[in-house]
Amino acid sequence: MKYSHTIKRKKTKQIQVGSLLIGGDAPVSVQTMTNTLTHDIDATLGQIHSIEKEGCDVVRVSIPDEKSSEALKKIIPNISIPLIADIHFHYKRALEAAENGANCLRINPGNIGSVEKIKEVIEAAKQNNIPIRVGVNAGSLEKQILEKYKSPTAQALFESAKLNIQLLEDQNFDNFKISVKASNIFTSVEAYQLLSDYCDYPLHLGITEAGSYFSGSIKSSIGLGMLLYQGIGDTIRVSLSDHPTQEVKVGFEMLKSLNIRDYGVTIISCPSCARQQFDVIKTVKSVESRLSHIKKPITVSIIGCVVNGPGEATMTKIGITGGGNDTHMVYVDGEKSHRIQNEDLVEYLVKTIENKVEEIHN
Repeated sequence: MKYSHTIKRKKTKQIQVGSLLIGGDAPVSVQTMTNTLTHDIDATLGQIHSIEKEGCDVVRVSIPDEKSSEALKKIIPNISIPLIADIHFHYKRALEAAENGANCLRINPGNIGSVEKIKEVIEAAKQNNIPIRVGVNAGSLEKQILEKYKSPTAQALFESAKLNIQLLEDQNFDNFKISVKASNIFTSVEAYQLLSDYCDYPLHLGITEAGSYFSGSIKSSIGLGMLLYQGIGDTIRVSLSDHPTQEVKVGFEMLKSLNIRDYGVTIISCPSCARQQFDVIKTVKSVESRLSHIKKPITVSIIGCVVNGPGEATMTKIGITGGGNDTHMVYVDGEKSHRIQNEDLVEYLVKTIENKVEEIHN
């Protein structure tokens, strides 16, 4: 059984990043960014391959110099997901990246410089038929906007976005998505709400510089969760001071929790207490780790006693409820199936869940 609530997403204009559709009726996509030196081709490819294994939909890489843009020629043919070139200050890097096969250009107009330089970037995107992401960021707003608002408020971010939308539209260019990121949750959420009400371009969501794995995951989940629940957002990145694979995992867990994406194993488990008839915490950690390779959706329950266990098990494909004398009840498709006794629970659950996934999806 699955909770029936469905979030009604705002239907935005659809764009295409490589083979990936963003906006419109397309699923909310998960992206991350490499933290290798892009010109270190082996290291960058290694990291991209690791996030591909986690199901990442699209990757962004930094292009701070010419040797990084040149490296795209060897990176892009050897990956299976679209690549976004992240341009910092020099507009020529965007021109090179577009020519060298990037599937999208991410620019922060506040950093790029003059309108003429931005126009050249737009022309390069047109010639190579690739979209642009306008990345408005609280840390790099245009000087005149900061002077007007005195600080990077939600209204300041929104005004910057409007100016850049107008700049792109004036060049007859509408193949773009937008982000308005801040490290403050309330600033980000308000800016995205204003932007969503203003236009129908696809939005890339993020809480920028969110922090460590622990604090950043919580912060991002609150901020992005508020927006996603309102139907706002077409693609997300969870910005963590951690390995990019962790960003992907948290992103998918966020979308799974809101019933926006079905992906991988969802474990319903109790926090454990004195009533538990087996070590729930150890079992859940081991099972989750062992089943991380499964990308097809399945929900399972691991509950240590009979107080809530039977009820939770009725809503899962595979469930186990702790019983006395090392004897535990197994549920299959929400129904009591059989008891197991003196089994290695981790091995039993891993094998049973893997078999069930194969049965469901093959």
